[in-house]
Amino acid sequence: MKKLIVAAMMTALMAGTALAETTLKLVEVITSPERTETLKGIVGKFEAANPGTKVEIISLPWNEAFQKFATMVSAGDTPDVMEMPDTWLSLYANNGMLESLEPYLAKWEYTSDLTPRALDLGRDVNKTAYMLPYGFYLRAMFYNKKLLAEAGVKEPPKTMEEFTAASEAVSKLPGKYGYCMRGGPGGLNGWMIFGASMAGDNTYFREDGTSTMNSEGWVKGFEWMVDLYKKGYAPKDSVNWGFNEIVAGFYSGTCAFLDQDPDALIAIAERMNKDDFGVMPLPKGPDGKSYPTIGYAGWSMFSTSQNKDLSWKLIATLEGPEGNIEWNKRVGALPALKSAEKDPFYAGDQFKGWFEELADPNTVPTVMPTYLEEFAYFKDSIAIKTSQQALLGEITPKELADQWAEYLTKAQQKQLAK
Repeated sequence: MKKLIVAAMMTALMAGTALAETTLKLVEVITSPERTETLKGIVGKFEAANPGTKVEIISLPWNEAFQKFATMVSAGDTPDVMEMPDTWLSLYANNGMLESLEPYLAKWEYTSDLTPRALDLGRDVNKTAYMLPYGFYLRAMFYNKKLLAEAGVKEPPKTMEEFTAASEAVSKLPGKYGYCMRGGPGGLNGWMIFGASMAGDNTYFREDGTSTMNSEGWVKGFEWMVDLYKKGYAPKDSVNWGFNEIVAGFYSGTCAFLDQDPDALIAIAERMNKDDFGVMPLPKGPDGKSYPTIGYAGWSMFSTSQNKDLSWKLIATLEGPEGNIEWNKRVGALPALKSAEKDPFYAGDQFKGWFEELADPNTVPTVMPTYLEEFAYFKDSIAIKTSQQALLGEITPKELADQWAEYLTKAQQKQLAK
């Protein structure tokens, strides 16, 4: 009898150990203390619903995330689930590192609640869902009402020409500037938005795969960006600014304009009176159109995961109605679920600028060519270095455009050859 009891106890202990050792690794790459705490809260609900399962969350600072995660992967240290930016999806999916989520979506009760855009973008590579977008980041323009009034600007600018004039007026105020320029990591969006708006076209490539980046219109857009900086309409230090710096520059009242996604609204709304700022559609180019970038991020499963069904359960918890709405309220993305639009949180004036853009036929949301395997390196390395060189006068806007066109042409023609 004693032997049976001991054996039973050993079996129970071993089973308990096995359960405790079921650990999923989750990597977060667009980090802030607040969003990480939100992620922990949602993950806590998953752990409670799956006894014996623990989730190890690894948060990588965005400014260093691309290089740090690439180092992890090269060392064989891959996660089960990760927060996948749109610009990285092609790189990892085309190298066979991501698991197709199609078998799970075919059975998931909330697949029909996903917006068509969410499904389309999640299937950007080989028409296969290697990622499930949790939300969208659409650019609009924040503006400081008090600074504009102090500078004598009566109405928020509607065109790029009016934007330049308003930025000049604000920059004449002591210690103030027009535009919170993002010259550091993540700054490519601004160059793409205003390049396309000045060109009147958001086509990145011609039919033969050659890039349009060095065409006359795009070059004028790049010149416009460089001129804003050189004329002192943006802070001198903004050549190195990333997300945190530009948002702080706006809510501190250093500069009057900030083009950003809804994720910036969180920090701004916490630090500014709601009557002191607004969100407007991006200023339009000479042809009366604007081309705000629309980015997205989501959840992917690595094919090396030893616990794929459990990893899907984690993704489903994060992407399901409760988790998705809670997450997007904190990260500031426009939700990927149809049902989330009924939530009172998204019905207020604070989202008015973004919804106006979506409703305006002359505002054309633009997805950057993230399907290119080489795009992640272009965005997070080449574009930062060369745009900073252009702002500092080390190369001309035309030389910048030529370098971008050369790199992107090779990538596109390689893609076409496949």
